Amino acid sequence: MTSPGSTPLPATGPTGPQVPPTVRPGPAAPAAARPQPWPLTPAVPRPPSLIDRRWPGPSGPARPLVLAALTAAAVVGTSTLTTIRPGLGWLVAALAGTAALVTASVVRSRTSSSAAAAPAPTATPAAADAARPGATGAPGRVAQAAWAVATVALVGVGTVRAAGWLFALCLLAAAVTGTLAVTGGRSPLGMLLAATLPPAATVRALPWAVRGLRSGRPTGSGIEVGRIITSLAISVGLLLLFGVLFSSADAVFADLVTGLLPDISAPGVIGWAFRLLLIGGGLLGAAYLVSRPPDLDGLRPGPSRPAHRLEWTLPLVLLDALFAAFVLVQLTVLFGGAGHVLRTAGLTYAEYARGGFWQLLAVTALTLLVIAIAARRAPKASRADRLLVRVLLGTLAALSLVIVASALYRMQVYADAYGATRLRLVVATAELWLGLLFVLVGVAVVRLRADWLPRLVIGTAVLALLGLAVVNPDRLIADRNVDRYLETGRLDVNHLSGLSADAVPALARLPEPMRICALRQLAAEQPGDGFWATNLGRERARRDLDKVQATAGLAYCPDPQRW
Repeated sequence: MTSPGSTPLPATGPTGPQVPPTVRPGPAAPAAARPQPWPLTPAVPRPPSLIDRRWPGPSGPARPLVLAALTAAAVVGTSTLTTIRPGLGWLVAALAGTAALVTASVVRSRTSSSAAAAPAPTATPAAADAARPGATGAPGRVAQAAWAVATVALVGVGTVRAAGWLFALCLLAAAVTGTLAVTGGRSPLGMLLAATLPPAATVRALPWAVRGLRSGRPTGSGIEVGRIITSLAISVGLLLLFGVLFSSADAVFADLVTGLLPDISAPGVIGWAFRLLLIGGGLLGAAYLVSRPPDLDGLRPGPSRPAHRLEWTLPLVLLDALFAAFVLVQLTVLFGGAGHVLRTAGLTYAEYARGGFWQLLAVTALTLLVIAIAARRAPKASRADRLLVRVLLGTLAALSLVIVASALYRMQVYADAYGATRLRLVVATAELWLGLLFVLVGVAVVRLRADWLPRLVIGTAVLALLGLAVVNPDRLIADRNVDRYLETGRLDVNHLSGLSADAVPALARLPEPMRICALRQLAAEQPGDGFWATNLGRERARRDLDKVQATAGLAYCPDPQRW
């Protein structure tokens, strides 16, 4: 009992006085159990994007052997590439990068095979990579190998030809074929998406490579990352030590070593490090794609609503009629000769050839677009619909071939009248390529299947570039202009002196003093190349220039540069 105003005594329990819970509160309740002022909104997972669904990436870390191969290829490519003139170094860098990516592909294949043969009850990540839908099969691997060979061949043009503009075009094509080699895209949408993957692959490959370095797992041969790095360090040290000793013992060997080693000045080291970063990042992204290629084969446009027969038949019939009328006029030109048209229309050679070629080139490109749209929208359910598609589109493709021939004839007339140039040769090659595309389109129209056409479009473009490199375009241009001078006495020395060293053998056929006038600028632009800048075209040009200067000396070049 307590009296009013007195302090209450604690209750007595078995173990002593008990403190009421209101006097000594316990620990605070956890945050999850506290009442919230507003209800929590459950987190909604973000749906995976198209790239995430088609390209989940490798599930495991990068293999140490793959990282070692990529590092060696990056160092070799950085040390051999020449940024001023194309040469042997570009081909060596391409071969080194290809070897590293082949190593990544072989390691992936062996890992997938061993995982598939293991009796584990659950599938490993590597087995899931191999068994996933859309995994690259034998036909896909053959196509990727073909694109890889095309990439190396395009880069190798810089070792054979000295024309810088041709090498630039080949590099652009090599970027496309190299992307297809590591991604394996075959459908039109898949090939377009493949062009966006390399930059993203480089970013996504960085954590993949870091996990591989941290894991330190042995490779299939039992070699760890640390041992690989140690072996490389010992190899470099031994090469430097004995290389310095051999260089001090023989001057010829010293010159060879100097040409092989990169520039060790401050700007050279900075440029070397920058190239190493670019090449290493590109190879790492490519190896990431090779380790688990994206599933691009299933990317195809959805079925479109077939158009009514009248909606597409009438425009194509009228277009075929227009093409047929134009082709009849062009047959008059082809069989009657340009002179007949020039007398009839009162045009000059320049107005006739230059005024019509570009329009015909645009017509051929637009016709391909019209055929593609019509082939997609035209109904093919009945036999009559399929026959109508074959007749109308096949007629349009056949008439377009005559238009291609007319455009090429106009360019021939223009080149005969005013000489050959690089632009005229490139455009004529593009027109020949478009003519080949019309043949392929005709085959696709007859078969009513064109799933193979996108790959052949790029493949024929690559063959056109390689064919251009085989014919040696700058020398072909010089030969045409020299022959024209020997027949007509007209020559543009300014244009010929601006060609590459590939044109030197043809220009050496000119009589004096035009020969020295055409070769003087080219001779000044042919200093000695280093080992990695070795180029067959420039080497042959130097030999021919030495012969010309030995026989003619310093000939007098008149002021007029056009004869």
